[in-house]
Amino acid sequence: MSLSTINPEDIKQHVAPLIFERSSEGIHNDILSPCDVPVCLPPTATQRQSAPHFPQISEGEISRHYTELAKRTHGVNDGFYPLGSCTMKYNPQVDEDMAALEHFTRIHPLQPQRTAQGCMQVLYEAEKRLCAITGMDVMSFQPAAGAHGEFLGLLLMKAYHLYRGNPKRTKIIVPDSAHGTNPASANMCNFEIVNVPSDAFGCVDLDALRAVVGEDTAGLMLTNPNTLGIFDRNISEITGIVHEAGGLNYYDGANLNAIMGIVRPGDMGFDIIHLNLHKTFATPHGGGGPGSGPVGCKKFLTPFLPADFTRQDEEGFYRSSSEQTLGRIKAFYGNFLVVVKALTYLTTLGSDGIVAAAHAAVLNANYLRIKLAEHYDIAYEGICMHEFVLSLAKLKHEAGVSAMDVAKSLLDYGIHPPTMYFPLNVEEALMVEPTETEGLATLDQVAEIFAAIKALALTDPDKLHAAPTTTPIGRPDDVAAARSPKLRHMFN
Repeated sequence: MSLSTINPEDIKQHVAPLIFERSSEGIHNDILSPCDVPVCLPPTATQRQSAPHFPQISEGEISRHYTELAKRTHGVNDGFYPLGSCTMKYNPQVDEDMAALEHFTRIHPLQPQRTAQGCMQVLYEAEKRLCAITGMDVMSFQPAAGAHGEFLGLLLMKAYHLYRGNPKRTKIIVPDSAHGTNPASANMCNFEIVNVPSDAFGCVDLDALRAVVGEDTAGLMLTNPNTLGIFDRNISEITGIVHEAGGLNYYDGANLNAIMGIVRPGDMGFDIIHLNLHKTFATPHGGGGPGSGPVGCKKFLTPFLPADFTRQDEEGFYRSSSEQTLGRIKAFYGNFLVVVKALTYLTTLGSDGIVAAAHAAVLNANYLRIKLAEHYDIAYEGICMHEFVLSLAKLKHEAGVSAMDVAKSLLDYGIHPPTMYFPLNVEEALMVEPTETEGLATLDQVAEIFAAIKALALTDPDKLHAAPTTTPIGRPDDVAAARSPKLRHMFN
């Protein structure tokens, strides 16, 4: 084939083949050093009968493969990442450096406690600081993520009611603006989910709440500020209604970034809380983990916490648990290195820095909200906290441009889309969270891009329907991707 017959578009479409498609019989590399210890194989009966389908590829091709993959990703180090309710903020490198210290990485949870006193002190100090921020008395670091923390929090509720002889408390109240994991976690614990609508201000409808609480109420799951970015002005009354009915209040810590160091969930009337260390306290969010969703609670729930939380006496730090413990929900202490990063973050910022971060998150969100309100409808007017929700229902009706079209168009400008079509009680929703780590220049530029997209929607909507056009992959067929996904490479 001559060079003149090669179609550049064909090359572009095949610029990043799968690593298995790069494979060539007989090609190898010497990246791994020869094994320097005796090889111990499992019994013959348990060994696989055919070799695995490892690609045969050179070191150079491996480097190109992963470099091309990296170019296709988008993180906070690439550009603006306003994924609402996810707090995709930049996390300082010093936190990663501390977690990489060999005294934290070259340790085993089964070694004698006297040889791991420094690591146990990390858990102890992190617990004290996080309890001070949340208003809780005790905290377990075992949960591996936020939803895992929800699961533990609901197990604590169940154990508490059963211990008190109230097996009929089987209902969990969840507002319509809750995270999708809330009802899912409640269902996993065999609770019945009771939905409560929002009022005209985007907060919990008090009359609706009073109508559903009763002797069968196990508890309420709520985040405050809520998913709309609104701090519920009736929060003390809400938790009081549930307590009066004999239920417990669970705080979903997904939105704590807006209020950390300013107001404590424990003072709002919450009995249980989970935190997302992997977004609020300095671990990169997303990418498959690791995460950490520690659960804190008031003193009366302490006996039910998982085993192996850290305590201190005159001889040092030691593991502790209760006879009424639920047992373990994860091995040992949870994802320890995530706690190291969180403690580094807390120590570096100090109490004043934590407050300043929350203030900046709220300031950035309100600044961008006001800038975008010149071009888009805000779902709920008034001051927001860390995030706000746009409603593109009017734009879709007038120009045929949906929230999906706008989100896809943002990709062409190097911006990760906001959270789409969530919360469910806002039509054509885009949920925007700029976080505290973005500067004024970036926010102004983002506002200009949103304005430009709005202008295109009114003058050339077809261009938005085709977006994105500058990314390695254009707009896929969402229906085909959902119904007939290709999840693995098929070998000949």
